[in-house]
Amino acid sequence: MELIAKIIIGFVALLHIYILWFEMFAWESRGPKVFRNFPRDLFPKTKALAANQGLYNGFLAAGLIWSLFIQDVAWHENVALFFLGCVAVAGIYGAMTADKKIIFVQTVPALLGILFILL
Repeated sequence: MELIAKIIIGFVALLHIYILWFEMFAWESRGPKVFRNFPRDLFPKTKALAANQGLYNGFLAAGLIWSLFIQDVAWHENVALFFLGCVAVAGIYGAMTADKKIIFVQTVPALLGILFILL
C-alpha cells in the first residue's frame, strides 16, 4: 500500500507541475483549448491571475514532492495528507467554479492518495 500511495503522490505532484506550467507559461496558447467555455478574449486579460494560480499549484507540487523525501513515517504521512487534502479541496472548488471535469482530474487522484495512505 505504501508504494501505491507514493506513486499516487508522485502522479499528483507531476499533475500540479503541469498545471503550474499551463497557468504560468501557456495560459494564452493552451487555455482556450482547455477551457472552451470561456470567451477567448478573457485569456489575455486574466494572464496575471492565472500565473498567480499556477504558482500556488507549484507550491502544492513542492509540498507533495517534499513529503516523498521525509524519512519519518508519521511526518511523511501527515505532510502528504495535508497537501493531498489541499489538492482535493482545490479540485472541488475548481469543479464548482470552472469546469466539472476538474473533480476527476484533481480531486479523485488526491482522494485515492489519501485512501492509500490511511490503509
